[in-house]
This record gives sequence, C-alpha cells and structure tokens, in this order.
Amino acid sequence: MALELLHLNFAHALLICSQILRPNARVLGIAVVVDLLIGDPVYPLHPVRIMGWTLGKIETGLRAIKLDGYFGGILLFFLLALIWIGGWSALVVYINHHNHISAIVVEIFIVYSMLALRDLLKHCWNVESAASSNDLEGARKAIGKLVGRDTDRMDIAACRRAAIESASENLTDGFVSAIFWYALAGLPGIVLFKIASTMDSMVGYKTPRYLKFGWCGARFDDVMNWLPARITWLLIGVVAIFIPKCSAAKALRIGWQQHGLLPGPNPGWSEAATAGAIQRKLIGPIWRDGNLVTELWLGDMGDVPGSNRLDLISALTLITVAGLFAALIAICSITI
Repeated sequence: MALELLHLNFAHALLICSQILRPNARVLGIAVVVDLLIGDPVYPLHPVRIMGWTLGKIETGLRAIKLDGYFGGILLFFLLALIWIGGWSALVVYINHHNHISAIVVEIFIVYSMLALRDLLKHCWNVESAASSNDLEGARKAIGKLVGRDTDRMDIAACRRAAIESASENLTDGFVSAIFWYALAGLPGIVLFKIASTMDSMVGYKTPRYLKFGWCGARFDDVMNWLPARITWLLIGVVAIFIPKCSAAKALRIGWQQHGLLPGPNPGWSEAATAGAIQRKLIGPIWRDGNLVTELWLGDMGDVPGSNRLDLISALTLITVAGLFAALIAICSITI
C-alpha cells in the first residue's frame, strides 16, 4: 500500500511539473518581442554564458580522469542536461508553487535568453554600416565576429555575402530551432536544444582533441536542427512571395538542389534557399589560415554574385520576416 501511494504521489508530481513546464504561447510571444526590442546583451551571468562555463569545467574534470573519448562526450551531455534542464525546471516549478506570475516572468527570461534573432541582425547591419561608408577594414572587423575565415582577403562584396550567409544559417540554429523545440517540448525542450548547440560550438570540432569527445554534441546538434532546417527552407520559400525582387520558386528549387553542397546535413537548406530567393550567388572564394578552402558558388549560376547594399537589405528583410512567420506559427501551434 505504501509503495502504491508513493507511485501515485510521484505520478501526480510529474503531472503537475509537466503542466507547469509545457509550452506557453504567451511566454514565447513575449520572449520573441523582448528579443526583437532589446536583443541579447552581453553580461557575465547570461544563462548561455554560464552554461558554457559549466561545460568547460566539466570537460576539464572529465579529461583529468581520462574520459576524453566518445564516452566522456556522452557523459558531458548527460551532466549538462541534468544540471541545466533539471535546474531551470526545478526553479520554475518551485517559484510557481509560491507565485504563478513570478514563475511566468522567470520562464520568459529563460526563453528570451535562448533566442538570438535581434543580435544576428545587428551584427549583419554592422557589416553594412561599414560597407556603406566604404570602410573595408571596418567591414572586415564586423564580419570577423560572424565567420571563421581570413577576412584580410575579403573585399566589401565578399563581406556582404558572408553576412547574408551567416544570417541565413543562423536563422535556423539561432532562432527557428529554438522556438520549434519550445513549441514542441516547452522549457525543457528549448534548454535541451541550447545544450546541444553550446556543445557543438565549444567541442564539436573535427580536430584530434575533439573528434571523439565532441562527437556527441555535434551529432545531437545535427539531429535537433534537422527538421527545423527544412522548415526554414519552406518558410523562406513562402516569405519570398511577399518580398520585392525575391523569387519563391528559386528559393525552393535552389534549396532543394544545392543544400548538400555545404558541409553538414542542415546549414545548406537555409543558405541555398536565401541565395535562390534574393536571386544572387553567395559564398565564392574562401580563405582560411592562408589556404584557399573553396571557390564554391551557391545559387543559380545565371544570377550575379551578391555584392551591394540592396542585396544585403533584401536578405535581412527576408530572414526577419521568415523568423517572425516561424514564431507566429509556433505560437499558433501551442494554442491549438
């Protein structure tokens, strides 16, 4: 009898927690608005920064006991999930027990902290601000914060193309994926996604040091971005209908045909779709560590390379509207 009562109480507690942590349309809507209004300020106790700090400390500890292979990377993931999904969830449930409104405010703050659309657009606009003033060094410095390539070989046109590429790729993993996982699994879902994303950015490298240890984070990030990447391709195609001088047909066709030209299963969908939508070729010659790593052009071969102010403005408009459309769909899906 006592054991049955314990099971009933545990099941009841889980039900209550799931109700508190489930997707909330108002939370997501307000979080998106706050992100668009104020962006993502840099401060020491930013939730994602603390998550990264925690990752670094756990990695150091795992390597100290020789767990620096596949198992160590998997253990890193589970420890981060336990700490951050468990921690944030417990905090919101605890606060909700005392004050429901305060719990909502905390959840809005957490979700908002996981979004990065405004900051992405701001970084890209910094590139354009310098480019419009013919400030090549300023454009190179600004784009250097977004891409990992030799900026000293880039002209202003290349800086603008790189900004478009970065914005289109990060539309998926910096915004659409985050709201997708919140809409699907609530607060635990968006935190889980951010754990995968943080692991991929910090340890998901194909270097001798991280090839095995970072495998779990990189693959899990691929899995969590897989469906959102393809949704973003469709969103870009739909939104292109309403953006002047954009082509919905090319967005869908180029995205479908050329997504596999880029490394990884996901980035090519939004980048190729954007190239098709704005009817400009992207990428071009890229140098890294003094070596030419690619001369690939992405887009319709009959289009000219992206190069001017209007190309970047068109792309950022497309990406902004696609992001807002994704947020609207996510909010509506929660309310159904």
